Amino acid sequence: MYVEVNTSNGIENKETLQRWATDYLNEHLAKYAQDVTTVEVQLTDENHVKGGNDKRCMLEARLPGRTPVAVTNIAVNQDLAFRGAAEKLDRALEHALGKLDREHRDRESIRKDASVLPGQ
Repeated sequence: MYVEVNTSNGIENKETLQRWATDYLNEHLAKYAQDVTTVEVQLTDENHVKGGNDKRCMLEARLPGRTPVAVTNIAVNQDLAFRGAAEKLDRALEHALGKLDREHRDRESIRKDASVLPGQ
């Protein structure tokens, strides 16, 4: 799974942040490694110098042939914003991929009742 980290508004995008985010997401989302090709991380400081709950993390997971799954979390610091967004992404992927699995299982098989041919 490829992880791309983008920052803006006063949050420094250092190599260590990229490595840490990559390691964290690869470990935290390991069960989706076969389904997720890329996770884009966007960290921003919403009101820059004013402080408060203003660190925003948006994570977007890209799945081949499917609509991307995106979540956002806001917290007092970028670590809590990132970890909260990772938890939300885990739940969103579980829901999205579980729903696809259920839809796949619920479809009628072309092999169902193959022994009964029309007109017999």
